[in-house]
Amino acid sequence: MERKAEMSRKTAETEIQLELDLDGRGLSDIDTGIGFFDHMLNLFTKHGLFNLTVKAKGDLEVDAHHTVEDVGIVLGGAIRAALGDKKSIKRYGSSHVPMDEALAMVVIDLGGRPYLVFDAKFTQDRVGNMDTELVEEFFRAIAFNAGMNLHIKVLYGSNNHHIIEAIFKAFGRALDEACRIDERIEGVMSTKGTII
Repeated sequence: MERKAEMSRKTAETEIQLELDLDGRGLSDIDTGIGFFDHMLNLFTKHGLFNLTVKAKGDLEVDAHHTVEDVGIVLGGAIRAALGDKKSIKRYGSSHVPMDEALAMVVIDLGGRPYLVFDAKFTQDRVGNMDTELVEEFFRAIAFNAGMNLHIKVLYGSNNHHIIEAIFKAFGRALDEACRIDERIEGVMSTKGTII
């Protein structure tokens, strides 16, 4: 069974087209008009071994907020769609990733109950052409549109680029683990017999 999804979203502020393959090889084709964000999405894709194409046009003359948030909305929806009935997936995933002096932890539950805990502090307002506060907005959009319980904690770090890079890499690795098929799991990983 192919676990792929194609999704698009068009508003007065953004236009996004996205393709996701959960069982990919880490291939990406990303263009959001926000260089640092493109770099982070490439890292997520590579370290999660997904295939991801994102073409986004947004009102960057205002700022990057709408584009980053809406890409999160569409990516979250694509994750949910690609997972289908979630049969035999491991459901939970976690990863610790270091990036020089920074260490990030990401833990995921794909059980259908959306929640975000985001515990990271930044000392700069921007990295490249992206506001650092948009990192949390991006992951909130993913969590609530994927039906994902997502916990992100930066244990330590001082360089904002390194901190954000560690988060995105850890998210890719944790999501890959949570999406992985385990043939020992009959139906879904829940004593209730269902996950949303």
